[in-house]
Amino acid sequence: MASPAPLPPESFQRPAILLAGAVDYALYERFRSQLDQAPAEGLVVVELTTLGGDPEVARMMGEDIRFHSALAPARRLVFLGKAAIYSAGTTFMSFFARENRYLTRGTRLMVHERQLTRTLSISGPLTTCGASVRAVLHEIEASIAIQEEGFANLVAGSSVSLEEAIERAASNWYIEAAEAQALGLIAAVV
Repeated sequence: MASPAPLPPESFQRPAILLAGAVDYALYERFRSQLDQAPAEGLVVVELTTLGGDPEVARMMGEDIRFHSALAPARRLVFLGKAAIYSAGTTFMSFFARENRYLTRGTRLMVHERQLTRTLSISGPLTTCGASVRAVLHEIEASIAIQEEGFANLVAGSSVSLEEAIERAASNWYIEAAEAQALGLIAAVV
């Protein structure tokens, strides 16, 4: 099935959902409130500017997009990134179908690996020490799997391979809007 034609700039004049700031629980509350008030049919633009935040909150918001897209097929949820879409913002964007991702001119995406800061203190009987180390290792492995799911969502249908995204994310991959379009990560630049 062919992708729909890119939306014209006038489609973005009055976004139904306007979000700016850190991706956190306060932003999630604003998002849900506006999503609940958005039209049940037609075009619903979700505009975001963010320097990043909590990746799990971004995933929650993304799952809401995925769920509501399936729940109300007469409604087209479209992402519009403005100025900066870093880290958790890119994770959120990845939940939108590629043909529903737009950036304003000059906007930058930033993709990076999840971060972990952990001090592991090992003390006690040797048999319990191994369990503590394995628990942290399992956390790291699960986080890597979740991270790679997000990268796979982002690059699906683009000219970027999952392996390339993983490699570039290790050193903070910045992508300007026109480059994102050329790579097929978004539908268009407005």
